[in-house]
Amino acid sequence: MIPFSILDLAPVTEGSNATQAFANTLDLARHAERLGYRRYWLAEHHNMPGIASAATAVLIGHVAGGTSTIRVGAGGIMLPNHAPLQVAEAFGTLASLYPGRIDLGLGRAPGTDTATARALRRYFDGADTFPQDVVELLHYFEPAQPGQPVRAVPGAGVEVPVWLLGSSLFSARLSAALGLPFAFASHFAPDSMDEALALYRGEFTPSARLQRPFAMLALNVVAAETTAQARRLFTTQQQSFVKLRRGQPGLIPPPIDDIEAWWTPVEKLGVERALACAVVGDREEVRRGIEAFIARHRPDELLLTANIFDHAARVRSFEIAADVRAELR
Repeated sequence: MIPFSILDLAPVTEGSNATQAFANTLDLARHAERLGYRRYWLAEHHNMPGIASAATAVLIGHVAGGTSTIRVGAGGIMLPNHAPLQVAEAFGTLASLYPGRIDLGLGRAPGTDTATARALRRYFDGADTFPQDVVELLHYFEPAQPGQPVRAVPGAGVEVPVWLLGSSLFSARLSAALGLPFAFASHFAPDSMDEALALYRGEFTPSARLQRPFAMLALNVVAAETTAQARRLFTTQQQSFVKLRRGQPGLIPPPIDDIEAWWTPVEKLGVERALACAVVGDREEVRRGIEAFIARHRPDELLLTANIFDHAARVRSFEIAADVRAELR
């Protein structure tokens, strides 16, 4: 069966705080481990009140320490915000603490707004050198050579699977050239998905890290006992997208009964395009939706995400998705 994994942003809901968000993240990761999900990824974002995963490596350590078998990783670390050596040291440390369980996904975007990117200091100097920085980072994970002037300690010789993440053709082409697994951000930017997949698979060059192309696609999945319940839960994510585009990012809002009366027609079209890769409904609708998505795009793995206000409902959604996976042909 195709593996299912989870992407989490450690959402901070209205009326809650980061402490509770981290407790929810660990609880969901433990459920994911029990339900058979392959990996649990956290994403780097900055200056967003509703997302608590800014210190991504720290949170990965928290989740890995509170679980025992599931792979835990970054989906991703925004490399232009960091020096490659520091990333290698952080993930070399994590992989030494939790051998065989740590993944490192790398992105090229800042994961924030322009002002915050400047506050991060490195982004505007590092974005143009992303390919070179990826190569440098990969080098730090290789066994150290005699006389090597700079090495990652820990990190050198430590097994850390490295992925490239993207929402365009750039990272698809770079992943193919470097022989790395590729994860596409189809959960919020699906426009170039088919072209990026074709390019990655067509241009893939085998490497010591990966012999055949391996593509993971992100998919929004909101499942509930009834279609009406699922659609109402999904309004949380729809509101969050609209508020971000209005320049009003905030805490994750509760669902509402009538989304049509809340947004404008133009906002609705924008959100429907951004969230086109979404499966929302009861168990049977979710099964059909996931099955159709897999049949059309042939991913090697699915990375499921669900921005649901109520933690129990979020856990239940991933439970239903795990049950559906067992039923897929």
